[in-house]
Amino acid sequence: MISQLSPLVNVLLLSLIASLGTGLGGLIAIIRRPGKRSYGFLMGITAGVMICLAFLELVNKAWELGGPLTATLGFGVGACFMFLLDYLAPHMRFGEVEYHGAHATEGEADDCEDLRPRRRWRFARLREQGLHKRPMDQKLISSGILLAIGITLHNLPEGIAVGAGYMHNPQFGLFVALAIMLHNIPEGLATALPLCKGGVRRRDALRVAFLSGFAEPVGALLASLFLVNFTAFVPGALAFAGGVMVFITLDELIPSAREYGHVHWTSLGIILGSLFVFVLSALLGV
Repeated sequence: MISQLSPLVNVLLLSLIASLGTGLGGLIAIIRRPGKRSYGFLMGITAGVMICLAFLELVNKAWELGGPLTATLGFGVGACFMFLLDYLAPHMRFGEVEYHGAHATEGEADDCEDLRPRRRWRFARLREQGLHKRPMDQKLISSGILLAIGITLHNLPEGIAVGAGYMHNPQFGLFVALAIMLHNIPEGLATALPLCKGGVRRRDALRVAFLSGFAEPVGALLASLFLVNFTAFVPGALAFAGGVMVFITLDELIPSAREYGHVHWTSLGIILGSLFVFVLSALLGV
C-alpha cells in the first residue's frame, strides 16, 4: 500500500493524509453543529484512538526496539515536553484559554452577550455600508483562532509519530497516519465551531480548520530528515510521540469530553476508538 517513492515523499504523503482529519472535522462543523451526545462521542473516539495508539503501538514498539530504558525515557520526555509547551504557549484548548499558566474558562473568555452591546454600533455601521451581512463576535472568533493554534501545536509532535513510525516500518507509518486522521476529526470540528458561531463565513472557518492540520507534515518531515540519518533514535522518537499523545488525551480530550459532552456517550466513543485501533492494526499486520 506504500508507494515506491523516496521515504521522505512517502512520509509527506502519509502526514498529509493524517492532516486531512482536521479539514473533515471542519466540514462536519459547518454542515451541522453536534449536540452533547455527538460531541462526547466524537471526543471519546479520538481519546480512545490516542490512548491505544500510544500504549499498544508506539510505546510497545519502542520497548521492543530499544528496551525499557529507551521507552521509559522517551515517553517521559514526550509528556514533559507537551506539558511545558501547553503551559508556556498561549492558546486555547478544548475547555479553557491558557496564557502562560493563567487559565480562564471558556465561558469567561467567550461571553457573547457581554460583547455584543459594546460592538453592536460598529457592526450596524458596517451593515449600512454593505461590508458585512451579519454581526461578528470577535470573542468567539478569537477563541477559534486560539484553538487552531493549540491544535497546530499538538499536530507538530503528532507528525513526529508518523515520521518515526514510517522509519520503523512503512506499514506501521500508514497505520499511525490513519489512526491520527481519525483523531484529528473532532479537533477540526472544535476549531470551526466557534468561528462559525462568531460570524465567520463557513468556507473561511473550514479553511482555518484545514490549515491547522498542516503542522503535521512539518513535524513528520523534520522527524524523517533526522531519523533517516540517525536510525538509532527511532525507538526514542516512537516513545516520545506516545508520551505526547497520552498527555494530550488525559489533559485535554477526556476532561473536555466529560464536561461538554455526554458521559456515557464519551465512554462508548473511547471503546469504539480503541476497537478501531485494534481492527486497523490487525488489517495492516502491524
